Amino acid sequence: MQEKIIGITMGDASGVGPEIIVKALSDAQIYDRCKPVVFGDRKPLLDAIHFTDSSLKLNVIEQPEDALSRFGVIDLIDFGIITAGKWQYKKVCKISGEASFQYILKSIEMALDNRIQAVVTGPINKESINLAGHHFSGHTEIFAHYTGCHEYAMMLISQSLKVIHVTTHVSLRQACDIILRNPNRIESTIRLAKLGMKQLGVDSPRIAVAGLNPHSSENELFGKEETESIIPAITNCFNQGIDVTGPIPPDTVFVKASAGLYDIVVAMYHDQGHIPIKLSGFRIDPETGQYTTMSGVNTSIGLPVIRTSVDHGTAFDIAGEGRASCNSMVEAIEMALLMAKNKDN
Repeated sequence: MQEKIIGITMGDASGVGPEIIVKALSDAQIYDRCKPVVFGDRKPLLDAIHFTDSSLKLNVIEQPEDALSRFGVIDLIDFGIITAGKWQYKKVCKISGEASFQYILKSIEMALDNRIQAVVTGPINKESINLAGHHFSGHTEIFAHYTGCHEYAMMLISQSLKVIHVTTHVSLRQACDIILRNPNRIESTIRLAKLGMKQLGVDSPRIAVAGLNPHSSENELFGKEETESIIPAITNCFNQGIDVTGPIPPDTVFVKASAGLYDIVVAMYHDQGHIPIKLSGFRIDPETGQYTTMSGVNTSIGLPVIRTSVDHGTAFDIAGEGRASCNSMVEAIEMALLMAKNKDN
């Protein structure tokens, strides 16, 4: 099987993106399994190499095919946008937002042309992206727009839990309205849950659907969303041969999935899914208040290209200090490679 080229976008230079890339690509095993190519800027990466005391070198290339793919060298497609004195760590910055957006666009273009077989995205700052004039709420929406995809969903993966979302970057009020008025969206997310698990190598996944309301409303005592939208969507998908169960009260469904009773949970809104994922993958030192582990992967399901990402933000509070964990970046690269190989099958 041909070795996969994995494109890695640097993310926002004012955050921890350059640092976690440098740390992740200090793992020789990554080069044994794929060809990583970074889409970013030379100066922030050189700075990250310096303050992490890394011995890695940069190899600036024009095309992914030119990569040396040799441990000890980071193959970089240099955009030349961010130069010395043009950005600051820990700050919302228009130029960092513009640069991070351009990395994404180029990676999408090359993924659609199959010049890279997957994209791993470093964290972006949504305020910086919008300050640069690109009005998107996140990576998923950017990828969907520029690939012409209309049926997609965000899936989060930790070692013990997998979650896919019906709604993401909208207010809680909007999420409730979407769920009540669009049972087709719930059906779509259930189908995407099955697709996402197949991309991870699980052909017949057991899918659990979380309720929206406490106790899944207890026969409309606490709301009508379950009876009017969620249950009909589950029934339709079950009748299509999908192994799907629910709605299960949201205060127990993630416990059951973590115990192995289900392969994936369909969450109704952003925090309903993100909170249990981060509880399962993030750890903080109680003495310092700093994260010691940031494990987990974010992936967009339904796109015509494979895209995975770290499951954390730009972490401006520790950017430029050499303290960021690269766990999630390493996991995102490994997940991208797994999905690329399963796509071949």
